Amino acid sequence: MPLIEVRGLKTYFYTEDGVVRAVDGVNFTIEPEKTLGMVGESGCGKSVTARSIMGLIQMPPGKIEAGEILYHQNGNVIDLTKLDPKGHEIRSIRGNEIAMIFQEPMTSLDPVYTIGNQIMEAITLHQRLSKKEARNKAIEMLRAAGIPAPEQRVDEYPHQVSGGMRQRAMTHWRWSQ
Repeated sequence: MPLIEVRGLKTYFYTEDGVVRAVDGVNFTIEPEKTLGMVGESGCGKSVTARSIMGLIQMPPGKIEAGEILYHQNGNVIDLTKLDPKGHEIRSIRGNEIAMIFQEPMTSLDPVYTIGNQIMEAITLHQRLSKKEARNKAIEMLRAAGIPAPEQRVDEYPHQVSGGMRQRAMTHWRWSQ
């Protein structure tokens, strides 16, 4: 049984200059415990495909025009294209079960909040933990990701750590939830 099936996905953007067919008929399957890598030129639709799966297409100007994104979850099949992008169901899946790691982690981390606050926000959104428990879990995650002095780093802002540390923090945080 696949984990995700993308069938005939078409995501378009309606601009003053006309329709941009960013994704125009994409099909693929991701099996459980497997990884799919998307490779292509800048602007070929990799990020738009990922954002479509995550329910992060900004409407307007973007719109999923056709296709299905079937997520197999505990014996159920959910078509992610049918969910309200701001609704509870997609928000409970996004970041908890399906996540997107950006190549440049500065695009994932908000520069005005500490790394720890951002990790703690995701933890408390998906797990019933107190603020103190979430902070301790964030420190544990940073430690597991190989971040030196995690007790200090948890209170630092993204610009205060290296790009490699940001990438490790984001990758470990997303996959540890």
